[in-house]
Amino acid sequence: MTKETTMGTSGTTPNRPRRRSRARGGVWGEMAHSMTTPPAIIGLSIIGVFVVLALAADVLAPYSTTEPSCAVFAPPSPQHWLGCDDGGIDVLGLVLLGGRVSMVVGFTAAVIAIVIGALFGILSGYFGGWVDVVLMRITDYFIVIPQIVLMIVVAAVWGPSLSHVVLVIGFLMWTSTARIVRAQVKTLRERVSIRRAESIGAGSGRVIVRHILPQLGPLLIANAVLAVTLAIFNETALAFLGLSDPTAVTWGTIMEHAFERDAISTGAWWAIVPAGIAVAVLIMGCYLLGSAIEDALNPRLRSSYLSVKTWRLRPLVGRGKDAI
Repeated sequence: MTKETTMGTSGTTPNRPRRRSRARGGVWGEMAHSMTTPPAIIGLSIIGVFVVLALAADVLAPYSTTEPSCAVFAPPSPQHWLGCDDGGIDVLGLVLLGGRVSMVVGFTAAVIAIVIGALFGILSGYFGGWVDVVLMRITDYFIVIPQIVLMIVVAAVWGPSLSHVVLVIGFLMWTSTARIVRAQVKTLRERVSIRRAESIGAGSGRVIVRHILPQLGPLLIANAVLAVTLAIFNETALAFLGLSDPTAVTWGTIMEHAFERDAISTGAWWAIVPAGIAVAVLIMGCYLLGSAIEDALNPRLRSSYLSVKTWRLRPLVGRGKDAI
């Protein structure tokens, strides 16, 4: 009996400081801890590599992206690692330059979506009543509309332009963020600290800025990272359909030009595959990072009984140590 008690105490003692330190940090402490998990490290590494490549695209591009440097649809070689497109332009330089534009479009559209969604969610969840009804009905109308179809229609009406693509994606991606933020604000609204601040005369603006927004910060960051994946995918889809700026080099326009000029039918897979792989890898990195943060903020996601990490067989009552 003494041995089992000693083992149990020694086995649980090391975990106590860690739990206390996380409790002191609150949601920000949980978020910081999530950054040390393997998915978050892999996601951050992928995003960091793409950001560095995008910033140094002009230096790293081996050849000009406006003047031909090899034969039409030249295959990959030691001089041209990813071959050339139908105009004799080095594909590696195009992918590096296109990554910069695609990431700027994706991140900007995600920021617009997060700002709109957070504004709708905070106002709806905090004030309630007719404000909640009006804002949530507007959100419901946007939810039921097929986003890709509406993006195609709006982009076609406004004209092909990167600024139009950013606005279209940003103004149509905020609905899920609004719903999540609204639910979280309704929970925060009932906390003792919020009630105490309101009872001593703090205004709504001060309560939202000083007490609610800091608690929503990690949640908004997680949604922003996940929104980047959808924004980059939507930008690539619109560009592939010819609804983006034809003069701008993005991953979507690279694939669009290669498809229109029969790169696949001629066997020049290198003109379209590298840009598609870049989109897939960056989306995977953003998804891994966003999911890691989301798991840290929502304990139910990481304590699921069907999770591979946490599922295990437990002895039945009356068997093993419990047997009489």
